[in-house]
This record gives sequence, C-alpha cells and structure tokens, in this order.
Amino acid sequence: MNFLSVCNPNLEFLYCVARWEGSAHDGKVLRDALARPNGLRVLKGNYYLVDAGYSNCEGFLAPFRGQKYHLKEWGGGNMPLTLEEYFNMKHAIARNVIERIFGILKMRWAILRETSWFSPEVVTQLVNACCLMHNFIKLEQGVDTFEWDYRDKEPEQHPSTIVEKIELISGVHPSQDWTQFRSFLLLQFLCTVLVCKNLPDVKCLDLLLSLH
Repeated sequence: MNFLSVCNPNLEFLYCVARWEGSAHDGKVLRDALARPNGLRVLKGNYYLVDAGYSNCEGFLAPFRGQKYHLKEWGGGNMPLTLEEYFNMKHAIARNVIERIFGILKMRWAILRETSWFSPEVVTQLVNACCLMHNFIKLEQGVDTFEWDYRDKEPEQHPSTIVEKIELISGVHPSQDWTQFRSFLLLQFLCTVLVCKNLPDVKCLDLLLSLH
C-alpha cells in the first residue's frame, strides 16, 4: 500500500492518506491528496521537503536527481564532492524526520511490522488510527520513550503566524521558476559555507559567477 504522510519537526503527523495500491506512482497519490475536499493544503510561499520520487515543483522541494542523497552514503567520512551533493545532504538531514516518525510508528504498533492479511479498507483504517493515536500520545504524554532512539536534538519551536489572505497550491506543476528557486537555495548554501570558512570576497564572487 502506498502511504502518503506529512509531518512536522516535532514528530507529529499533519496529514496522512493510505488508500492507494503500492504500485501507484507517488506523483499520482500527491495529486489526489491535493484535489480532495479535505486533502493536503500547502500555502503559497511555503513548501514541503519530498524525496526524489516526486517532481520538484511549487510547494514541494525535491533533491537533485543523479546525485548522492541517502544519509548512509555520507558515512565513513565521505564528504560531498559537488554543490548538488551538498544540497542533497542537507536536504536528507532535514527530511530525515519522516524516517524517524515511521520508525517510531512501527516500534509503537506491532501490527505495522507484520504482513497484513486484512482487506485494503481495514488496513487504511488501521494506519490512520495508528497515526491519530501517535499524535494523541504526543499531546498527552510529556515524555515519549519511543523517541529516544531517534532523537538527535530538541525540536525547534516555530512561532505561529497570522495569514490574512490564504492562497493554496492546487496541483503538482513542475516549472522553470521552481527549478531556479532550488538553484537559488543552493547558492545560499554555498555563500554560507564560504562565509564560515572566511574565504576572501573575490574568491566567493568567482565561485558564484562560475555557477551562474
């Protein structure tokens, strides 16, 4: 079964849907989630991190394809060799929260660790119920012992904001503008690295011009 889920840095599910067969393409499942009356909502100007199975488009920032991505590829002292690999490494570190929440979900509910012989309708309800109970425990229980094996730092607190006019992203539409936005983020990463290394301004300018 193809399980689409969205979570926040505090390891809480924001959205989940488990109704598609495992052979369904990730993009198709995402389009369906956006089209549903009570489906996934993404505000204009915001985006979620997604894996390479999704298109890089407005509202959904994907890694560069054809480059190293998974965290295990950076073990053993391996360092990024290209800017795209550096971007992918940072992307994978940030997106790893979804892997952590899946691990916690399976640790908490044994039924998710075994092959299920229930009907697809029942499995859908089981998965949704497990996600809801996970969120309930997060809200009501001060310390979640299942998190300690996955916790690497305290979750960041994000102040709430008031949105006067809500504009939502309505579909999955790859565009040149969004590709350029990802490249802009890559340049920001580069500038941060160069500043941290205290490289001369001339050297920074040469590198930026070579990427333009």
